[in-house]
Amino acid sequence: MSLPDKRLAFIGIGKIGLPIAARLAKAGHDVTAFDPNAARLDEARALGMAAASSAAEAVRDHAVVISSLPDDTALRAAMLDSGGLIAAMAPGAILIETSTVGVDASSAVAAAASARDVAYLRTPISGNASIADTGELTCFVSGPREAFTLITPVLAGFTRAQTYLGAAEEARYAKLAVNLMIAATAAMMAESLALARKGGIAWPDILKVLHDSAVASPMVKYKTAPLLARDFAATFSCAQMAKDLDLILGAGHAVGVPLQLAAQVRETYGALIASGDADTDFLATVRHVERLSGLGEPL
Repeated sequence: MSLPDKRLAFIGIGKIGLPIAARLAKAGHDVTAFDPNAARLDEARALGMAAASSAAEAVRDHAVVISSLPDDTALRAAMLDSGGLIAAMAPGAILIETSTVGVDASSAVAAAASARDVAYLRTPISGNASIADTGELTCFVSGPREAFTLITPVLAGFTRAQTYLGAAEEARYAKLAVNLMIAATAAMMAESLALARKGGIAWPDILKVLHDSAVASPMVKYKTAPLLARDFAATFSCAQMAKDLDLILGAGHAVGVPLQLAAQVRETYGALIASGDADTDFLATVRHVERLSGLGEPL
């Protein structure tokens, strides 16, 4: 079994969607893109993609549609509103939905897709926009197994690993579980670094200790260089992390899992947003705890 052609529709070409779509276009796919942001469509054209005037126009007659949307509200609007994307898709088409969204919103899309005989693959991405053009993203997938098998070569065009987890919303839970670990790690790093500085350890030295220690996850290693430079430009913002923590808490409440740590970390991000750090990198937790500890910039 193989895809009928190399044509793809791509809905939502934002910070992470555009480099993914560009990789697929460079790999030989005929990509038709749509985004409500006209400047993004101009960038897509410059990268060799066709630009559609609406989502419905973009997906019409395409066997494969990929979407990358910012939140539940955008997902519901794009997929479910009158004249939305799913209603415009051909029966038998495959929808690869890569956004980080809640289980309830995803389930609503699943019901609409099933009614239209569209194969809906929940395919949330792990990684951020800074590596989207490298192919080093990973993804978790749930939905019809046959569709996943068919579409794996497309996924391999922009991710280095694809993990199939089940037929329903398993991939959504996987992404929320991973992001909970990332949020908790950011909070943990902030307190660890502040404690070390208060104990007289130089900033480069404690970063090297963490980088070379048993707690050095890929995230810790990845963040060492920007922390050393005190670079808090957002790869993933505090506002985005707060949004994801709200999804995480909602999912936990729905299935009866007490997420006490997640709730505490969400309050930290609420404080960061209130202090003007909404658009700062999620590791602004470091500066937050430094301020609470009476620490200024390291020498």
